Amino acid sequence: MNDASRLSTDLFLSVVTHAPLVSIDLVCRNERDEVLLGMRRNRPAQDRWFVPGGRILKGERVDAALCRIVEAELGLAGGGPAPEFLGVFEHLYEDNFAGVDGIGTHYVVLAYQLRLDTGAGLAADAQHSELRWFPIGELLASPQVHEHTRAYFDARLRMTRVP
Repeated sequence: MNDASRLSTDLFLSVVTHAPLVSIDLVCRNERDEVLLGMRRNRPAQDRWFVPGGRILKGERVDAALCRIVEAELGLAGGGPAPEFLGVFEHLYEDNFAGVDGIGTHYVVLAYQLRLDTGAGLAADAQHSELRWFPIGELLASPQVHEHTRAYFDARLRMTRVP
């Protein structure tokens, strides 16, 4: 996709105000069954550990979006290893990318699992201050890990999954 497919800030805020966004989350696990999380720099979920991911752009097929997001979020050329589809989830936030009061964000999320080597040469993008591997127990116990990320691993939190 090219930059022409991206919306102006005002138009994108209007979309966020009136419609759900469709996105992809990447649940990346290594050989020790640890999970890769990034510390978010931007809203929503700012200053929280979250799985990598991104929205699907208008006119972009899911497989192309998946490849683009893996490259952009993880720095893996060629889209990385074959993903396993985990399901459809909904993420509701009280805030939005622009920090405008009174406008929440609604995501319909296609979650995919990727198996990666710990030494895969991953690189954080501009949306994350760092990437880190978390043991699942630590991920579930940490208040810095966002609840939508914890929901991928804790059945009690899976109410956000679309049946």
